[in-house]
Amino acid sequence: MEFAPKLDRRVIKTKEAINKAFLELFSEKELEQITINDISERANVNRGTVYLHYSDKYDLLDKSIEEHLNKLITFCSANETKVGDGTLISDLLPVFVYFEKNYMFFSAMLSNQRTTVFRARLLAFISANVKEKLHKQEPQSDIDNELKAQFMASAFVGMVEWWIQHQMPHSTSFMAEQLWKLFAKNDIFPDQ
Repeated sequence: MEFAPKLDRRVIKTKEAINKAFLELFSEKELEQITINDISERANVNRGTVYLHYSDKYDLLDKSIEEHLNKLITFCSANETKVGDGTLISDLLPVFVYFEKNYMFFSAMLSNQRTTVFRARLLAFISANVKEKLHKQEPQSDIDNELKAQFMASAFVGMVEWWIQHQMPHSTSFMAEQLWKLFAKNDIFPDQ
């Protein structure tokens, strides 16, 4: 029986420091202005350590986005089994809770002028999950599921951007409930 190698705690702490430094810098200035020197100085590690884990700042950005989207999936799946009653509002609440818990990351990603990569990946992630739910929905609507999923994903990402850019002026449950009401009122995702 093979066991996956355990990550050394020092490696985990180093990667966390590098990611935290990168996010802080990313929230302060554009990606093109950030250097590996900036990241290593802020993280209190040498340049070689940064290059040991990431090929460049674009790789660091890509892996950071990938990690958060994977954590979002895991977080929402774990909460779905606890609260999931099959309604859209129960699916939205854990997403808003995750965004709130990881405010620094999402604030940096959504506030920076050059975040089209993150926004596109978030839209694709939300759209794929919505399509999956729509596919399971009975009866099927006369609106194409692809178009419906794109509309819902765009509306959702737009709401999240507004919420985060305004320093989360409403609670996670309020945001999930309001978005669900908007979708239900417009017969986009009717009550089940």
